[in-house]
Amino acid sequence: MYSYIKGTIVDIQSDHIVLENNGIGYLVYVSNPYAFSKGKEMIVYVYQQVKEDGILLYGFNTKEEKELFLKLISVKGIGCKSACTMLASGDVDGICEAIESGNIAYLKKIPGIGPKAAGQIILDLQGKVTASKQIVVNQELEEAMEVLLALGYKQSEVDKVVKKIGDESLDTNGYVKKALSLIVK
Repeated sequence: MYSYIKGTIVDIQSDHIVLENNGIGYLVYVSNPYAFSKGKEMIVYVYQQVKEDGILLYGFNTKEEKELFLKLISVKGIGCKSACTMLASGDVDGICEAIESGNIAYLKKIPGIGPKAAGQIILDLQGKVTASKQIVVNQELEEAMEVLLALGYKQSEVDKVVKKIGDESLDTNGYVKKALSLIVK
């Protein structure tokens, strides 16, 4: 199993790139091949799928994109191609937010994802995915987040509350009290 491959992009096609590393060209399926630049050396995070008729590599620009892909393919009925389509159709943060908020309409807009598949994705992944952009304004807010997590609240609950109180200027205790009052509502 590979974690990533560092190499030079030598070819870009509609559904894949060719990444050259030490004289070997790896054909890597990607959700958005035009996010890569031909002739540029870069790290591509990869997932290796072993099937009876072949071994395929799927590539990603970021670790977050790869992690979301791995979570998506763990859902019954979602394969590698469907997960790639989802990543091509929306950004990682948008998909994570749709899953966390139970937004079936957002997921149904993605080609190949119907109401049943969208519902299954939300059912299986809600509470297990978080957007990579966490709002951390200062040290006190960061400490308050750690306190809430230590109290047993989910990361998704903490992230939602932090978005609401992140603009305020409080000490750690103030952030914790404000967050608790919002979570309880």
